[in-house]
Amino acid sequence: MKTSKKDFIAEAEDIIENANNCLLELQNAFNPETLNSLFRALHTMKGLSGLFGLKGITGLSHTLESLLDDLRLGKIEFNDETVNFIFRNIDILKNLIVQVAEDKEIGDVKTAVQEIESFRETSKSMTKDISIENLGISPAVLRVLSEYEEHRLKSNVKEGKGIYFVKAVFDMTSFAPGLEALNSTLKSLGEVIATLPSTQNIPDGSIGFNMLFGSSSETDGIKTKVTSLPAGQAGADVEMICLPKKMSDLKPAVSVSKIQEAPLKSSSNIVRVDIEKLDRILNTVGELMLTKGAVTRIGHELTASLGYSSLALDIQRIVQTLDRRLAELQDYILELRMVPFSQIFSRLAQIVKRYTKEAGKEINLELFGEDTEIDKLLAEAIIDPLIHLVRNAIDHGIESKDKRIAAGKKAYGTVTLKAFSRGNDVVVTVQDDGAGLEAEKIFRKAVKEKLIAENQMLNRREIMNLIFLPGLSTKEEASEVSGRGMGMNIVKEKITSFGGFVDVESEEGDRTIFTLTLPITLAIIKALIVKVASERFAVPLTSISETFIVKPEKIQTIEGREVIEIRGEMLPLLRVARVFKFDEQPKEEYFAVIVGFGIRRIGLLVDNLLEQTEIVIKPLGEYLKDIPGLAGAAEIGRHEIILVLDVEAMMEEAFLKKKPVHTA
Repeated sequence: MKTSKKDFIAEAEDIIENANNCLLELQNAFNPETLNSLFRALHTMKGLSGLFGLKGITGLSHTLESLLDDLRLGKIEFNDETVNFIFRNIDILKNLIVQVAEDKEIGDVKTAVQEIESFRETSKSMTKDISIENLGISPAVLRVLSEYEEHRLKSNVKEGKGIYFVKAVFDMTSFAPGLEALNSTLKSLGEVIATLPSTQNIPDGSIGFNMLFGSSSETDGIKTKVTSLPAGQAGADVEMICLPKKMSDLKPAVSVSKIQEAPLKSSSNIVRVDIEKLDRILNTVGELMLTKGAVTRIGHELTASLGYSSLALDIQRIVQTLDRRLAELQDYILELRMVPFSQIFSRLAQIVKRYTKEAGKEINLELFGEDTEIDKLLAEAIIDPLIHLVRNAIDHGIESKDKRIAAGKKAYGTVTLKAFSRGNDVVVTVQDDGAGLEAEKIFRKAVKEKLIAENQMLNRREIMNLIFLPGLSTKEEASEVSGRGMGMNIVKEKITSFGGFVDVESEEGDRTIFTLTLPITLAIIKALIVKVASERFAVPLTSISETFIVKPEKIQTIEGREVIEIRGEMLPLLRVARVFKFDEQPKEEYFAVIVGFGIRRIGLLVDNLLEQTEIVIKPLGEYLKDIPGLAGAAEIGRHEIILVLDVEAMMEEAFLKKKPVHTA
């Protein structure tokens, strides 16, 4: 069975299991959140089966999804007959997945689809609708409620629950935990029908929400629980609007046909493993690597003292076997950690749809390289940076429809996401065909915000990279999507935190491309050990393109920065000893370690190159974590601790220091 098919079966069976659990909960008691979870499960099944071209499963999932949407919106009454009907159709889906697992042709689902459509038609709710205009809720609030939220409001009224407004104000910088705590408290008392942003009487630096809430609890009890939240989590006021009378429900009679019972045996032999368990195994492998190094050293010492005795040869054979088996074990574990970019891109596609609507623009999304793989932890870590870049492309990059047409462009903008492997790295690009970046505007804003000196000399590429400085935004007004000068800095910090690079290219009026260069995995990496003064440092090999010997007389100084000519081009140099303020001793020759990619490269000057080894990077302690230029620590040799250089920070040191004059 192909890996892709195994992946589908494992994912599909998880979805079916989740759907069955939701239905079991709904049989015990109706819960709108559980119904929403069931709806999302069928939506996911539709998308997953569509990705694999399984039309029968896609069609049945889509029809079931429509039935569940009717239930969510109150168009069909919720009762035991409905739950049983859904159960039977979930069993049909299960049988179809079994057919895929057994390489059988998927049976015809037309009959099942027609039955669902017929059920939807004959089960339409006969309950009279009620008016919500006289509840005392502002018409402005009622207008912004979605169809689902309006239905949930009416349902709460029918059930005789009190309808409340919960008004909450939080500090802008830390509102998420407070809102989560308030939501959790309210859900324990009833149902949060809608959460709406509020701008009325909100102090500067704060954010407000109006939460429409239905509950059978007494007003005083609600107020007591809400106001007893810890300080800083929620400053909420509760206002009771009305207490409607309970209304009776009408339950339509329904009939269903009997279908074959689905087998209980799983068709997949895939086991899903918590990534933290794999981390623990990798840490053990890292320790074994150190042990192997110690055994290797002992073997060399035995050979040096005893010659090629039988004992020394036995040690060498053991080291070779241990090295081979550890390499195999490491490869197997790393393979388990890898996930395709399709998992990331599918989430970003949803973000594009959401923010496109908010920005009021037409956006076409193009995806390439969905099969490219990356470490699971890195995949999760880069989601936020990619969201920032996509939001930036939608709000800053893509022009409005009128402006695009006036500029001779297509009415809709295009955002393109690409992922591909390059050596031991993964490269991700986010491109838009928008207005591009204005170099002069970026420079003026950076000077105005005192982020750089007015007399600094920067080339166009360096000016573009100023947008990653904290607090720099060229957008005049902040929107709901972006424009607060925070996103690009977050992207930079996040990418560099795990040894990656981020760069930007732009053609004014044409396009902008953000390029993220990432290590494939953060688990065990190869590093070059270098010596600077009396200290040793590790430089990740994924950052290095080459090394060479440098004679002091070959070093030139141009406009305050040291450079050296290599193959007809000037390469900026950075003395690592000066970064950490070590005492420098004159040397007849240095070693340059070239790091970075493309035209954004520098040569790190070190005293010596010692060895290449595998390391496991550990975070720095509190005492060292804020020292620029350090990415972490690693253990090598005889359990010695060395520091790992932050290559991106070194490049910043080289490119943005001591530049006297500005030229674009």
